[in-house]
Amino acid sequence: MKLDSSISAIVTGGASGLGEATVRALAAHGVKVAVFDMNEAKGEAVAKDVGGVFCKCNVTSEEDVDAAFAKARAAHGQERILVNCAGTGNAIKTASRDKQTGEAKHFPLDAFNFIIQINLVGTFRCIAKSAKGMLDLEPIDGERGAIVNTASVAAVDGQMGQAAYSASKGGIVGMTLPIARDLAGDGIRVNTILPGIFNTPLMQGAPESVKAALGASVPFPKRLGEAPEYASLALQMITNGYFNGEHVRLDGAIRMAPR
Repeated sequence: MKLDSSISAIVTGGASGLGEATVRALAAHGVKVAVFDMNEAKGEAVAKDVGGVFCKCNVTSEEDVDAAFAKARAAHGQERILVNCAGTGNAIKTASRDKQTGEAKHFPLDAFNFIIQINLVGTFRCIAKSAKGMLDLEPIDGERGAIVNTASVAAVDGQMGQAAYSASKGGIVGMTLPIARDLAGDGIRVNTILPGIFNTPLMQGAPESVKAALGASVPFPKRLGEAPEYASLALQMITNGYFNGEHVRLDGAIRMAPR
């Protein structure tokens, strides 16, 4: 897919981190970008900076997602590109004892479901709604659209406390190929990126010593990943017409330890 001003895109979680970098990379090629995010202040600022449109959106809400797609399409027309970066995580052991009381407890199921709803169901919700709209597009060189999802290396080597996060990201990896097969006949490609340890806003709150130690744990290069590196791979997945049904680690060859 050629990137230019005739193309529109939607990036979920586009107000910061990996999503923001992708918004900026797409806009640098002239693409009209809609920023979907919960953070109104940051989202509006990013959208204004790139000449795009901000759509406040909670991906767990059917009404929010429908309204956001409607706003984006009213501004830019039907999108040919969807990049799913919206997501979150938590760290809770499946079962453990309280350090103070010694009482046994388990992972609260509402906390588990919360992560699944955002990361996995939210991603699928946006894919399904975007793909439905893409079906009405006229193909360009046989192609109607391209979708990129964000999983994590935790999908395949999750650490202690990451049961919910790993399940949600593993689900994204697991559904990539069947969704690509579902949409192949209509000229829509689907791929997924599995980032390793990236220097995102969540990571920036950590002490420098912690970030340095994490960076040193990466085989090569011995540093944290940077958001524009994620965006570069996302754009490759979008522009390379033979890239389809694949999930790719972007992690400096790291394999996560149990803790």
